[in-house]
Amino acid sequence: MHRILSTYRYVKHPLGPELLAEIAQAGIQGIEIFCASGHFDYRAPQAVRELGQALDEHGLRLESLHSPTERDMSPGRESGVTIEISNTERIRRIDAVDEVKRALEVAERIPFCYLVQHMGHGRQMADPRKFDAAFNSLELLVVFAKARGVTIALENTPGELGSPASLAQFIRETHLRELRLCFDIGHAHIEEGVEPSFEAMRERVVTTHLHDNHGEKDEHLLPYEGTIDWDAALRAFSAAPEPLPLVLELKEQASGAPALGEIRAAFDRLEKHFEEKRALSART
Repeated sequence: MHRILSTYRYVKHPLGPELLAEIAQAGIQGIEIFCASGHFDYRAPQAVRELGQALDEHGLRLESLHSPTERDMSPGRESGVTIEISNTERIRRIDAVDEVKRALEVAERIPFCYLVQHMGHGRQMADPRKFDAAFNSLELLVVFAKARGVTIALENTPGELGSPASLAQFIRETHLRELRLCFDIGHAHIEEGVEPSFEAMRERVVTTHLHDNHGEKDEHLLPYEGTIDWDAALRAFSAAPEPLPLVLELKEQASGAPALGEIRAAFDRLEKHFEEKRALSART
């Protein structure tokens, strides 16, 4: 199992060489970077070069980027101007596509596999106009990403627009067959449930976001700290068509937790249970 950590845990802080060194020392093999300008200035060539050098120095792989969701998010803030590829206002949609392209250009200097992309922003209804807008955006972005060796993976999010069923239907109806999916277990737990959500997505899932909650709020807790049935979830993952990267996407809590030692322990536990499920699946 590849140990991949989303830098969303540190999104309120700049992503510098010292933090990357600490992540590597915790036994983590790769990262998914959350694209927020105050955390990682993906638009700045110098920042991208420095990141690439630090990743090489510490033996870390850049697995994926999480597409920007807000512009001008500075350190210590969690809100800004929304970046939404399904915006029905053409000017705002074009602006969103341009911003996503700037994130994809990171691959020209640092190769990575996946760009995790939200269909919309917040809880939204399955509005046909938004699906049309998303199609107009993604038709361009899929080609732009492919030219840079990147696959776009749509993430299931709370609400109808980003539900597993909506994402699967969107791909079927638009014939954007190079789109793939990112299964967010925490969002599934809040909505339809983990197992039915994964089943709706599993043929196109290429990456994951793992975190826990109590079924009400998107808490981004360590696995086993909420109410997700991790045995059932890992059993489902073990039966996926292709081995899935298990990406921990945690959130800094008020106490400052989780520390990297706790994150490493969570990876240890996940890996042990996942290997057990894979072995069982291979025998049946």
